[in-house]
Amino acid sequence: MPDVNEILKYLFSVAPERYRMDGDNVGLMCGHADRRVTRLLVALDATLAVAEEAKTRGCELVVTHHPLIFGGTDTVSDATLTGRRVLAYLENGLAVISMHTNLDCAPGGVNDVLAERLGLQDLRIMPNYDDTPYLIRYGEVAEQTLADFVSFVKQRLACDGLRFVDGGQSVRRVAVGGGSCGEFLTQVREKLGCDTFVTADVKYHQFADAKELGLNLIDAGHFETENPVCAELVQKLRAAFPEVEIIPSGVHADCIKFA
Repeated sequence: MPDVNEILKYLFSVAPERYRMDGDNVGLMCGHADRRVTRLLVALDATLAVAEEAKTRGCELVVTHHPLIFGGTDTVSDATLTGRRVLAYLENGLAVISMHTNLDCAPGGVNDVLAERLGLQDLRIMPNYDDTPYLIRYGEVAEQTLADFVSFVKQRLACDGLRFVDGGQSVRRVAVGGGSCGEFLTQVREKLGCDTFVTADVKYHQFADAKELGLNLIDAGHFETENPVCAELVQKLRAAFPEVEIIPSGVHADCIKFA
């Protein structure tokens, strides 16, 4: 059986650490690197519920997209939510590996999977403006109305709801940025010539800016735009480590609800 470190090395071959953005935290978040792994759980987030699920399923390792520890922590105690999460994994003998912005940028990662899910053809990567890692993908879809494309996105990403602004364009050249990529809307419109941008966590002023730029901007949800990569990770890990039981999380879902 492989150990945690062997699986970490494999994941860094899939999403090299050099692709991570400044200030990000990727790699082994907690646990013993030499622990043998027979069962492994994959989830978008290292939540308390995921820790309990991994414990119940007899896992030794959890692989997530979002880091268990992000932005630093001064202590690991039950006085903070971050501390309680770390303790939940450590006290149950669970290691956690997180692949975050390196997986966003890597070939076959978050944004390639999102682009594939939305049917983008002739897929390209946004050039490296202002030292930003290669993050945004863009490509072509059959020309259609914004209303039709919004319905398609909602169905393909299983969104309970989404927000969008009509930039006055039919949909033909589409950019995607899983998670929070609203800061790239000007480049998407003016540098890439896209008429439509699918991302998440869009701020009010970004919607307003997009409308005046003539860009259709769709906020399809942070969870919904990133979670498809989890299924891809499950398949890659199963192929690389057939002797390990690779389990997709059955409890983790979007915590945001629509009334």
